[in-house]
Amino acid sequence: MSTRPTPRPEVAEFLEFLEKERQDSVHTIRAYRRDLLRFQAFADGYYGGSWSWPAVDRLALRGFMGELARGGQAKRSIARAVSALRTFYRFLGVRHGVDANPARSLRLPKGERRLPAVLDRAQAQELFRIAAAAAAAGGFQEVRDLAMLELFYGTGMRLSELAGLNVADVDAVSDQVKVRGKGRKERLLPLGRAALRGLRHYEQERDALLARLPAGRGDRRALFLSRTGRRLSARGVQGAVRRYLRLFGERTGLKVHSLRHSFATHLLDAGADLRAVQELLGHSSLSTTQVYTHTSVERLKKVYQQAHPRAR
Repeated sequence: MSTRPTPRPEVAEFLEFLEKERQDSVHTIRAYRRDLLRFQAFADGYYGGSWSWPAVDRLALRGFMGELARGGQAKRSIARAVSALRTFYRFLGVRHGVDANPARSLRLPKGERRLPAVLDRAQAQELFRIAAAAAAAGGFQEVRDLAMLELFYGTGMRLSELAGLNVADVDAVSDQVKVRGKGRKERLLPLGRAALRGLRHYEQERDALLARLPAGRGDRRALFLSRTGRRLSARGVQGAVRRYLRLFGERTGLKVHSLRHSFATHLLDAGADLRAVQELLGHSSLSTTQVYTHTSVERLKKVYQQAHPRAR
C-alpha cells in the first residue's frame, strides 16, 4: 500500500466540510484523512487503474479490511477506518447523489474494550503534593503546571479543551470555567477550591511574565502560556503533565488523559450520578461514559480480593 497519496477532490471537500461546517477537532479530521487516504491507496492497487467512489463495492471494502489486518492494524483501528468510510459515503450521498453506501452493512470487528489507566486516590494525593512543593519552590513554569494539573483532575476536561482556554473563559466569581469540546460545543464546568487557588497563583505569575515582555509581545488572550508568552500548545501541555506522571513509572500506563479518567472514576466511586458525569465530561452518548463504571467495578473487585478474608 503506498503512503500519503493526494486526496481525491471528494475527500478534500469532505475534510473541508468536517473542519468548516461540522467543526470537528483537528485530531478527528486528521484521523478521517488518514483512513480515507489509506483506502484510496488500497483502491488504486485493487482496481489496477481508474475507479470511482460509486463503483466501490463491499468486496473491495472487505479486501481493504483484510489488508489492514495483515498489516498489523488493531481491530479498533480497522473498525474506525470502516466507520470513516460510512460517514464519507453519507456525505457523498448528500453532496454528490451517490446512493450506495457499501460500508453501511459491513460488520465491524469487535476489539477488546480496554479500561483506561487511572490514578488511585493515594497516587492523586502524591501527585499534587509533589506538584505543590515544586510550585512553592519554583517559578512561573512550576506554578503554571500545578494549575493545569488541578484543572485536569478537578474538571475532567480534555487536553484540547485545556490548551484552548482563554482568560475570559474562567469566571472566578461563579466558580466555573467555559470549555469548547468536540464539534465546538460549549459547556460550563464547576471549579473546586484547589483549582481556583492554583489558577489565582498562576495568574499572578502570568501577569508578571507579560509585564516583563516587550510591548506588543505575549498572548494576553490565552490562559496558559509558554515562558516566551505564547499560548501553550497541546503538545506543550502534554509534555508538562507527563513529567509528573512519569514519577509513578512507565509500567502504570498513566497518560495525560488518565487525569480525565481519574476524575470520572473517582466521582463514580463516590456515588455520583452517571448522567451528571456524562454531562461534565461532554459525552454525547451515555454508553461512552459507562466505561468508567466498569473501571470502578474492577477497582472494587481488586480491593475486595486484597482485603476480604473469604475472597480467596
